Amino acid sequence: MYSGDLGRKSRKKKRLATVVSSGASLKNKIKKMYFILFLCEGTHWIAEVIENIPNARITLTSPIELGDMSKFEELKMYCKRRVIPTHLSYNMLPTDIIQKQCKIIYIIRNPKDTAVSLFHYYRENPNLPGIETWAAFLELFLRGDVVYGSWFDHVLSLEEHKNDKNILIIFYEEMKKDISKSIKKITTFLGINVSDGEINKIAWKTSFSEMKNNATKENRDPDHTICALTSDRNLVFRKGVVGDWINYFTSKQKRVFDELFTEKMRHSELARHVEDCA
Repeated sequence: MYSGDLGRKSRKKKRLATVVSSGASLKNKIKKMYFILFLCEGTHWIAEVIENIPNARITLTSPIELGDMSKFEELKMYCKRRVIPTHLSYNMLPTDIIQKQCKIIYIIRNPKDTAVSLFHYYRENPNLPGIETWAAFLELFLRGDVVYGSWFDHVLSLEEHKNDKNILIIFYEEMKKDISKSIKKITTFLGINVSDGEINKIAWKTSFSEMKNNATKENRDPDHTICALTSDRNLVFRKGVVGDWINYFTSKQKRVFDELFTEKMRHSELARHVEDCA
């Protein structure tokens, strides 16, 4: 491990400590009907689904990310149920959120597609380290030396909680295959009754093409923060397809990736489901 790695890990630990201590100040302010939208991939998609549920009376806040302390103060201003998008892993959440069993929606995507998506995200984000090639980025991804760390550790942090009643796990590939079914799961989890017609309308409004068409308008709204990580805090759309990784991975890269996946996730039920969805 070179000194740059050590420096980044040290800074990450300090930011994490700040997140946890700031979250602790929310004690007794978080009500049980407070919803956390806790995602590894597909943040905006789930947020759009919830925002389009009729009569939900749920406030969508701007994202909370690592080191973004101002948002904890913002939470104190909300008295209604709210959804908070974040890319933090389960073990990075403030203890009050865990103890009060706030509802958590966690979306998992095939890690190969996640790597490709994150590769393009890095290239379009001047706040993140510059990446010259896909091969160079994949090495970082496999080491977990990317924003929010290892995909494997991120998913494993939720493994022992996957059956908790306050947690809903959604698979990206299943959403792509049958968005209406996934919407029904989400609304049921949130305790909101919707008709089949309303589900169909939500599905249309949250299709990739429709969201992409609306992105420009959202990006122009200074009060609508979509991504706390990009320099202009705007939404970045690309393809949103399943299996695009095949256009990037060489046979050797696939073999190395699969070997690491098997090693890291051999006891994971969530990983087996990811493989079934792929």
